[in-house]
Amino acid sequence: MAYQITPQLRDKINHFCRFPQTGVSLRQMVMFGQNPSQGTLLRATQFLADELPIRIAHRIQELENLPHNLGEMPSIIKVKNWYAQSFEDLINFPKTELPSSLRDKFTSSSIIQKLPDNVPHPANNPGRSGMLNPSIPICRRYYTKVDDIEWPPEVHYYNEKFTKLIEDIKRRHNPVVSTVGKRHKTKTVIETDIQAFLDRFYMSRIGIRILIGQHVALNKLPSRPDYVGIICTKTNIAQAVQEAADNAKFICEEHYGLFRAPEIQLHCSNDLLFTYIPTHLSHMLFELLKNSLRAVVEKFGEADEYPPIKVIVAEGKEDITIKISDEGGGIPRSNIPLVWTYMYTTAPSQHLDPEFNQTDFRAPMAGLGYGLPISRLYARYFGGDLKLISMEGYGTDVYLHLNRISNSDEPLQ
Repeated sequence: MAYQITPQLRDKINHFCRFPQTGVSLRQMVMFGQNPSQGTLLRATQFLADELPIRIAHRIQELENLPHNLGEMPSIIKVKNWYAQSFEDLINFPKTELPSSLRDKFTSSSIIQKLPDNVPHPANNPGRSGMLNPSIPICRRYYTKVDDIEWPPEVHYYNEKFTKLIEDIKRRHNPVVSTVGKRHKTKTVIETDIQAFLDRFYMSRIGIRILIGQHVALNKLPSRPDYVGIICTKTNIAQAVQEAADNAKFICEEHYGLFRAPEIQLHCSNDLLFTYIPTHLSHMLFELLKNSLRAVVEKFGEADEYPPIKVIVAEGKEDITIKISDEGGGIPRSNIPLVWTYMYTTAPSQHLDPEFNQTDFRAPMAGLGYGLPISRLYARYFGGDLKLISMEGYGTDVYLHLNRISNSDEPLQ
């Protein structure tokens, strides 16, 4: 029997929608996750237990209020029910009860330490064209450093059970992107209001999955050098580009039956390091390089030699910028706005497995229509951006800007 939202649950969803969402920055997550104690993990669990239902409730409400009767589409109903089930699981998760003596020490002002302040996210700047534009105040996060407390077994058990719960929620939501996209699979252009909704929806999904992934990693994964949860404090740009290039060339050769894909030339210092989530960087680079490879191969056909794709990395005070240049013929100027819309693609539509979640070696070469817009959301999530400049008849330059300061707040809506 399909999951149903009861009137009682709907009332709770509406109640949680009255609360604002609280954002964090990459730098705050790193500081919070360094040398985590059971007390720190308990604080994180309490934060997520409060925050995740609020974020999920906002998404359920928006799914129910979609224009053009989209809320009645079977794929949208399926996704909405996934979110509602996750919301119900979270609000029904039992709270832990600490002894009064422990609770008093846990909340003592003498051990409360303030995390570093954030700066406003660029997406919250009304003057920045094409960005999300919510009116959100800057939020502050606090944590408790309490290493000298002997925690009872109930706290360990509580953290473990909550981690298992959010792992199940993340797994449940793996096919959300492809499921939401089913409605648009026959369209080349989608409505502006739906485009704005998908930007908000997918950006929120990124944030939820980061919070869950970070919490699960801190609780379950063994300690790794230079890592704080899923965040690498010394992400090597050259290594990330090379791995994405190898993966993209493999997919290209397999898709087109080539003996050798076009070469990808990298111009980057081997010791350029910064704090980032490597999986996000790999996803963006893989999508961009895959697009360039496809453009070059389809322009020149089967050839003994192709013009190389050039990747140039520049280090600035605020950003690290990665420029990817190809000679794949470029894009007509009238089509450039379309490449940022969901489900727009010039390639034949690809069949998606229902459980597809965009891992590199299961990803088709092209034809999904959301590689570029979602890559831009990944870039913008931590204050970066993704821009494209095309010379029709010659090729395309893509600029991936990565915020190296890591202190911009989440772009919450």
